[in-house]
Parts: sequence; C-alpha cells; structure tokens
Amino acid sequence: MQPLYLIDSSVYIFRAWFSLDDRLRDEDGQPANAVFGFGNVLLDFLSSNRPRHVMAAFDESLTTCFRNEFYPQYKANRPPAPEDLKRQIGICQRLACGLGLLTLASDRYEADDLIGTVATRFRADGYAMRFITTDKDYAQLLEPGDRLWDIGGRRNLDCDGVIREFGVRADQVADLLALAGDSVDNIPGVPGIGAKTAAVLLRHLGGLDGIYERLEQVPTLPLRGARRVHRLLAEHRDLAEVSLRLATIHREAPLDLALDALRLGEPDARLLDDLPLPGRVRRRVDALLGR
Repeated sequence: MQPLYLIDSSVYIFRAWFSLDDRLRDEDGQPANAVFGFGNVLLDFLSSNRPRHVMAAFDESLTTCFRNEFYPQYKANRPPAPEDLKRQIGICQRLACGLGLLTLASDRYEADDLIGTVATRFRADGYAMRFITTDKDYAQLLEPGDRLWDIGGRRNLDCDGVIREFGVRADQVADLLALAGDSVDNIPGVPGIGAKTAAVLLRHLGGLDGIYERLEQVPTLPLRGARRVHRLLAEHRDLAEVSLRLATIHREAPLDLALDALRLGEPDARLLDDLPLPGRVRRRVDALLGR
C-alpha cells in the first residue's frame, strides 16, 4: 500500500514555541522560534521521505471547536495564544503551502478531526496512513498497515505497538481517555480511575458501552479496589460518556477533497520569497529552489 502522510502541524509548532530560544529572529527581526522549529521539521521530513501524497493540518482556535458547544470547559485550561504565536502560526501555514503541501484548518474542527476525515475517506483507495504527530490521541485512528510516527521523536507505532504502549487496542484508545481523562485537553474522565485501571476494564469488558452493559461484573475483575471502581463508574456515568464524545476523533468533517489535492506540488517561489523566515530555514528553502 502507498503511504499517505498526514501532518499534525500544530504540535510541532507548539513544541518549538515552548522549547526553542525566543531570541531566534526572522528576516524582519521578529521572533521566529516556532517558524524555525516547524520549518526545519517540515524540510527534514520532505527531504527524507519525498512523499507523493501529503497534507498538513492546523488548529484554528481553542474556543470555537464543536466540542466546546456541549462541554464549554474543553481545553479551557489553556491560556489564549499570544499574538506573536498567532503570527508565527500564520507563517508556518504559508510555508507549508509554499512547499507544495495541501494545508487544512477549520474554526469548528480540530486538526485531528481533519486528519481523521482524510484518513477515513482515502483508505478505500489503498493508502496506508502515516500520522505524523506527537499526540497519543491519534492512536485511535490506527488500522493494520498504518503508523503513528513522531518524526524527530521516539514514537513509531503500529497497531501492535499501541497495545504494548497503552495496554489496549487502537479502537479502545478513545474509551481509555474517556475513563482516565486527559489533563492536557481538560477531558474529565471518571474521577479516581487512572490509565492502568481503565486498561483492565477495557481488556475484560470491551469499550465504554460494554463496561456499562456489564457493570455488575466490575467487582469481580482482577483489579485493586474493584468495588470502589464499580461505585465510581456508576456515580460518574455522565462524565464518562461526555468524555468519550470529547476524546473521539471526528471522521466526517465536511471536506470536499479529491486525491489529487493531496499530491505534493512544486514549491511556490513567489509565496516563499514573501515569507519572513529565520536564516537557516531561508537557506534551506533557497537550496530547495535551486539557488
């Protein structure tokens, strides 16, 4: 199967923003740590993999996602993005576009929803997905032949690797997050239930629906404090169910895409020349353009 590379751009932008020296400057003298980090990651990826089909998804907003409509606290623990970070995100989007990648963003759907939709739509065309991200939530999208790959990091998982790392199957990852919660995204989960307990529940009873269909079996399971876990599940069913809605990647975002749109295009010299880039990224872009 041919690979389709789906890049979760925002995680690499945020990682660079928080980890690299903000004294890095672009050609306009503005801070460029996020552009520097993301630009080099993207250029490294393109030169090493020479993808035929690829897209880059970006998060547009922390407050207007459809999840905020039924759970306003979703990601409310995150401070608003500073104006300089917003500026750099815009440059990163234009950089990806200038390098020939399809770029997608939405004020209603998150990057993982856009990626999940693209993956679901083009599996039937015989493509194996390469989810380029640091975000463990994407593990729920894995099917045989796929990989969850953090370029520049240590994670490169297939379906068997998900079981080894998380203790559950890929199709149970959203259920795991629904039970254990996720402090990064402010997903509450079931108070008092952690990832290890959640994994035991899922291995024995299937998904969240199976747990509540067979709730009376929980006290008999081989886990510490099984009766307490039974009580917590019964008391917090509403939280578990809303957490599952929050954690599940949406795979039917309204995207009108043909496969040709995902084909890597030629670099756009005019667009790239108009971008204020840090020196190393500029030199690499110029080399790519044959200058």
